[in-house]
Amino acid sequence: MPELNEITSGPEDVDDDQAEEMEEEDHGDSESDEDDLLMWTGPGKRTPVVLFKADAVTLRNPYTRVVGAKYRLAFKMGKSDCKIVRSILLSHGFHEVHPNSNDFNMSWTGAHVKPYVLRCFTEFQKINHFPRSYEITRKDRLYKNVQRMQHIKGTRHFDFIPTFFITPNEFHDFQSAFLKDRGPWIVKPIASSRGRGVFLVNHPNQVPLDDTLIVSRYIPNPLLVDEFKFDLRLYIAVTSFDPLTIYIYEEGLSRFATVKFDKSLRNLR
Repeated sequence: MPELNEITSGPEDVDDDQAEEMEEEDHGDSESDEDDLLMWTGPGKRTPVVLFKADAVTLRNPYTRVVGAKYRLAFKMGKSDCKIVRSILLSHGFHEVHPNSNDFNMSWTGAHVKPYVLRCFTEFQKINHFPRSYEITRKDRLYKNVQRMQHIKGTRHFDFIPTFFITPNEFHDFQSAFLKDRGPWIVKPIASSRGRGVFLVNHPNQVPLDDTLIVSRYIPNPLLVDEFKFDLRLYIAVTSFDPLTIYIYEEGLSRFATVKFDKSLRNLR
């Protein structure tokens, strides 16, 4: 087995000029790595933004950890165990702190945070939720906000959703509408996903009144692909509401029904 000084150069093997050159090279490499991982923005280009590399998790390249490790960037997870987010942050040199710690740069949480908590944040601390973002992510609030915008800006600018009612509060309004348009109607929970709890009705008596639900006019002539219903999802990241800044992902998602759409509705239950 070779001795250590045969495969590495110790301090005694390098003169002062060589050591100075090596230090400059290392410093240059570090600055080059930072240039790839940092973008300076804002007035006078004084605000640094970390650039995350999509392949950092799979390639495990040490250079992606340079900025996070150098500036001791920290993150914490609250009511969430999003493994991909944790892996990305760790692969960029961030270190994880306790959920109750206030010494962090980024907080990733699976729940909405109270306004008083957000008011305690410093300028460099970021979180993955905007205050009151549920106003557009919860179905009942989304529908009501679209309705409000119809009154403010005119229905023709916000005519992309069918007639709806929030029951049980608007159940009598739904009954009146049903007399003019017997449907069918579709019922959805206000805070659910992946089609859970969704069903069709052809009479108001079929709508439960013990939960808050969205009852909406069912679209009888949907856009079809080879007679199959489908949905198309585009994914965006909103980083600011004022000014509004939206990034759209290059890839989306489309899901197709497994049974052809029956326009006769004879299978309605």
